[in-house]
Amino acid sequence: MEGVKGHYGVVLDAGSSGTRVYVYRWLDNAVARKGADSKDLRSLPEIKTKPEWTKKIHPGVSSFADRPEEVGSQHLAELLEHAQTIVPPDAIKDTPIFLLATAGMRLLGDVQRNLLLEQICSYARANSDFLLPDCDVHIQVIPGVTEGLYGWIAANYLLGSFNAPEQHDHGKGHHTYGFLDMGGASAQIAYAPNSTETQKHASDLTLLRLRNVDGSTQEHKVFVTSWLEFGVHEARRRYLESMQAASAVDSAKELPDPCLPSGLRTTLDGKPFTSKQEGGMHLVGTGKFDECLRQTYPLLDKDAPCLDQPCLLHGIHAPAIDFDVNHFIGISEYWHTTHDVFEMGHKDKAYDFNTYQQRVESFCSQDWETIAKGIDDHKWKKLNHEKASEVCFKASWIINVLHNGIGVPRVGLEDTTGSGHNGTKEVITHAQEKGYLDPFQAVNKIDSTEVSWTLGKMVLYASSQVPVEIEEKALPVGFGSNIAGIPNDFQYPSTELLPNSEGLHGANWHDALLNARSSRRVPGLVLFLLIIIMMVFFLCGRRSRMFHKISNLFGGRSHPSYPKKRKFFGGKLPFFGPRSPSYERVLEDGANEFDLGGIVSGRSSLDVNRLSDTETASFLPPKRASSWGSPTPSLKFGLDNSSSGTIGLGITAGSGINAMDRAGLVVRTESRDHLAPIALGPTSNGRRSRAGSPSRSHPHRSPIMTPLSHDE
Repeated sequence: MEGVKGHYGVVLDAGSSGTRVYVYRWLDNAVARKGADSKDLRSLPEIKTKPEWTKKIHPGVSSFADRPEEVGSQHLAELLEHAQTIVPPDAIKDTPIFLLATAGMRLLGDVQRNLLLEQICSYARANSDFLLPDCDVHIQVIPGVTEGLYGWIAANYLLGSFNAPEQHDHGKGHHTYGFLDMGGASAQIAYAPNSTETQKHASDLTLLRLRNVDGSTQEHKVFVTSWLEFGVHEARRRYLESMQAASAVDSAKELPDPCLPSGLRTTLDGKPFTSKQEGGMHLVGTGKFDECLRQTYPLLDKDAPCLDQPCLLHGIHAPAIDFDVNHFIGISEYWHTTHDVFEMGHKDKAYDFNTYQQRVESFCSQDWETIAKGIDDHKWKKLNHEKASEVCFKASWIINVLHNGIGVPRVGLEDTTGSGHNGTKEVITHAQEKGYLDPFQAVNKIDSTEVSWTLGKMVLYASSQVPVEIEEKALPVGFGSNIAGIPNDFQYPSTELLPNSEGLHGANWHDALLNARSSRRVPGLVLFLLIIIMMVFFLCGRRSRMFHKISNLFGGRSHPSYPKKRKFFGGKLPFFGPRSPSYERVLEDGANEFDLGGIVSGRSSLDVNRLSDTETASFLPPKRASSWGSPTPSLKFGLDNSSSGTIGLGITAGSGINAMDRAGLVVRTESRDHLAPIALGPTSNGRRSRAGSPSRSHPHRSPIMTPLSHDE
């Protein structure tokens, strides 16, 4: 592709532990069509990247919450500089840049998050020439379900199931793969159910539309959900809280922890416990992995009432998973915990439950002194003291989530314990050659390309750039509710892709200016100033002079001492006199276009758009929490369960929160992230009932959009 005209895209994954920049490249569509055979024409645009085009720095953006003014110079500068060395100078101005933050930023309060996003946008615009037309779209916190859907796109794109479905026939007409992702704060699942479940749970699915090189489209129906506080770090926090709550003695200073190697002492936050800290509460490892599995199981909250069968974790509804056709790819912690330490890790070997658990038990049963010596002697690859102290808990959590939570079959479980025999080695010697046909396979790269949800974002964007011959008849690229055509909540990949309106000079100029669907919309600030100028113009001197002229023309007298004459003309001529509708009244008539009720205590709907998931869960019934969090309690829509139309990327029009943001857009973004309960003791037997599946009770609601709640 070098030397050939192409396009670039930059995505920054702002995670909880660090930010990673990815640069992607694809051919110009006209070039891609030249010499392409029929198979290539019916394929998605080919996205290219290289390992050296990626760079990660620590810590995460959320660590700048208390010093947002430093996020640019101390964090973003290095990433932007790296991207600018990859993208050719003459292509930078046409290269879109996205900074999409995930669970780490979702856990921040709305004020801190808003300040960070504003600083990020300002710094990026001032210090780079990348295409950044709208910060609310390009610089934002994405819901967990959007992150999961992007990951599903990336995994299936790299595996080839989009371009060659006939080569990935899993039976029953199914050819796509499921996707699992787990970070530090949240976990996601995305999969296309079998045909029976697809029909049965159609209203729970997301409709995804992509465009091939030749302009034709392909559609997929995907179930996706996300659990906040089910990532490894948040799960560990909840585990420690449950241990403290279950402690029989309130004054106990030592808490036995079966998930730590025997003899290891740490503080509650995982730091080494020293003799100088005597008297403080700390953890003492017992190295009993079976007990660790038992004590982490309640964190799944499997006993929570399931109001809409079937359910997965935390009583959350999901279509039944048919593991005959649903084969899952796991990334992030699923890979690191199963491969980096325990070297499951030959990239061509399938996940084997029996072999993996044997290795984990063997490692975690050792005392800490032996493990520390092995680390110093480089016995284990990629293992340091910190990772070694965490890995037994992480392994138990991964095993519980996979097999007890999601229900992945325990491949290899039938083999003799302690035999050292890999239960699937004879059947699965090369997982890639088999096409990843096992119930679960952890991966880091496919065909030398890292599996990252950022790739899914860029596949969607590049696909949307493919031109079509008849624009009016082409259905747009993006995702939304699983209904035919273009649902009201359809999510477009970028601002410039929003549908065109009749234009500013058409009959409906008001809609062209104010409707968020218009690609010609005037920025809110400019529109506001224009209205003010017009009001001042007519209500002040100009109005007075025109009144005098017209009044004199009809023989009237303009002196203020003649109120009846003024009232007469005021009642007959538009814009003159108190009885006629003024511009204030014109705006009032249009109040349903931008509801000032959406602005509370000086906060616009932009603030609501960026509210986070709640920082902690409670014993209240688990709700489908917005990834932006809890709005101001006084908002009238706080408990509204009605769906709201969106024009893309969380931009809402016509209902719900109606307030102009700084870009003139009407904004509201929601998600289906699910919060875990806080206290889950070893003897916990469930939580309160959860909210019902939103799309089950509201057939037209987007499966990626959920109601906001003031107490979440």
